[in-house]
Formats: sequence, C-alpha cells, structure tokens
Amino acid sequence: MAAPTTPLLKDELDIVIPTIRNLDFLEMWRPFFQPYHLIIVQDGDPAKVIKVPEGFDYELYNRNDVNRILGPKASCISFKDSACRCFGYMVSKKKYIYTIDDDCFVAKDPSGKDINALEQHIKNLLSPSTPFFFNTLYDPYREGADFVRGYPFSLREGAPTAVSHGLWLNIPDYDAPTQLVKPRERNNRYVDAVLTIPKGTLFPMCGMNLAFDRELIGPAMYFGLMGDGQPIGRYDDMWAGWCTKVITDHLSLGIKTGLPYIWHSKASNPFVNLKKEYNGIFWQEELIPFFQSVTLSKEATTVQKCYLELAKQVRAKLGKVDGYFNKLADAMVTWIEAWDELNPPKGAITTTNGPALKSK
Repeated sequence: MAAPTTPLLKDELDIVIPTIRNLDFLEMWRPFFQPYHLIIVQDGDPAKVIKVPEGFDYELYNRNDVNRILGPKASCISFKDSACRCFGYMVSKKKYIYTIDDDCFVAKDPSGKDINALEQHIKNLLSPSTPFFFNTLYDPYREGADFVRGYPFSLREGAPTAVSHGLWLNIPDYDAPTQLVKPRERNNRYVDAVLTIPKGTLFPMCGMNLAFDRELIGPAMYFGLMGDGQPIGRYDDMWAGWCTKVITDHLSLGIKTGLPYIWHSKASNPFVNLKKEYNGIFWQEELIPFFQSVTLSKEATTVQKCYLELAKQVRAKLGKVDGYFNKLADAMVTWIEAWDELNPPKGAITTTNGPALKSK
C-alpha cells in the first residue's frame, strides 16, 4: 500500500467559519477539512453553545472573546453579521486562510466526483497570477494549458497570487432584487476555468468560498462595519474585495477567480436581504467610481500603509455620501491598529502594554 500523502499546507493554513448554529455541515467536509485547524467565529448570543463534530482541531471565539482580546478596538468587528469572520483572520497565525459559510456543501464535478475545494484553492494560491496581460487560454499554469502565441515572454513569470475566489453551484450569489425576480434560478453550469482578474478591473468578491495569502494581503481583508447598529449589510465581502483589489493592483499582486465550486445549499430571504442591502444598492453607484479612480502613493509599500491611505480617502470622499463612511474610515484605522497589535512585525518583541519592541 502507498503511504498516505500529507495534505497540502497542513500546518500553514487555517479554515475560518462564521456561524450562529451547530456545525453539522462539517461532516460532509471531514475528508478534506479534518487535517486542518479550524477557527470558528460565533456570531450572536455568546451564551449559546455551538456543537462541533468530534475529531476536528478547532478554536471557537464568541463576542465575549472578541471583546476580551481586542478591548476597545473590538468596535471594529461587526456583530450579528457574517462580517465577524474577519476576526478569525486577525487571530490566525498561519500563512493562508480559507473561509467558508456553514450552508456550503461539497459539490460534484461533471463526472460525479466530489470536489476538494480547499485543494484547488491551494493550487490557485501556490501558482502565479497574470494581472498585467490577459491570457486567452485562462490560467497558463494549470496542467494542459500554457501562454498563447503573442503573450510577452517578459511577463510569463507572472505575479504572486494573493487571493483565490471560488464559485458556487445551485444557489447563485445574487442580490435581493435579482433574487425576487428569479426566485427559482439555479446555477448548474460547471465551467472548468480559472482566470486572473486584470489589473484595473474591480470585481464583486463573495466571502463564502474564498482563500487568501494572509502574509501577502491579510490586513486588507477587513469586512467592514455591517449588521447590528449599522445602516447596511451584505456588503462586507464586497467592501473587502474592492479594497483588496485596489491594493493588490498597487502592490503588483494577483487575484484569481473560477474553480473551485462549492454547493450553496440554501437561499437567504430576499425580503430580509433587501432591507440589509437597500442603502448599499444606492451607495455602490458612488463607491465603484471611487474605487476605480482611487490612487495610492509610492510611499504606500505595505498593505497596512495602503489601507490607511485608503481609509483617509474614504473619509474625504465618501463621507459626503453618508456619515456612515466616516465611522467606517475610523473602523478601518482601528482594524489596522488591532491587526498590528496581534500580528507584530517579525523580529519584534510584544509587550503587555504599548507597541511591539524591535528586537536587536
């Protein structure tokens, strides 16, 4: 018998799951997820007990833990919204993150074989992206593909991949108006392709089947202020995606979209969604031009510096759209401060109070 192979990045990747319910869905994912460490972020009532199937290595954080760990800076973490998942990104100590929603199940490819979504995400992240020149044969680094005639040789090394954005079979990720118009629509099309999103092009990032290199782009993966006490919801991953795309473009990093697919099992209530999205549907008509025109300085050489510059511009330009964006800009700064406290630069010594000290 052949020796069992060690799962890819077994000790370098955390799986982050936001939830308000028992995690029975993990049973289906057991063959693929069990070797990895899970970070579960419990939303809602911290007194509720969340049951996790036996045999998984996990840590679970509820709102009390968020408040205890972050103190006053906990204000930047959303409550009663899946945006709380980004707390898991912050407390992770691994290089890579995969995040998935608890209503996402294992999908099957056209041959009927179960899709190991995590494995495909890892393959996407470990191979370069091509953000500077579009390859018409999709991802040239996949087996059976290559760069097509006319692709500049000087660009064939590609760029490091920061984000792998996966898709969904069954229930599509639609907004409320589209849900209302097409309540029975299902996505049954399996497209066997991975694309790099070109530099200068924004995209709607969905957080329910998403992987990223935490060391390359982690501080930009802030899911904003959503949910309880906020005038907007269901734009948490969109906000993170727009910020992340602007920053990856600036830092010459890549984002891939396409494979892998998961099976999205249930549609959320379109009337509830409309209430959450209502402001966002109007505001995004101002947000998209903002992100399309935003520029970052040459001094913005790290993700943190980029993000703080972005926060300043959010306040200056989007604060006029609604006062909410002033509050969001403050939260963006708080998020970076909290991230740096929990993730001091390598070679720094952490202190119990005050900033990290550089080791000599």
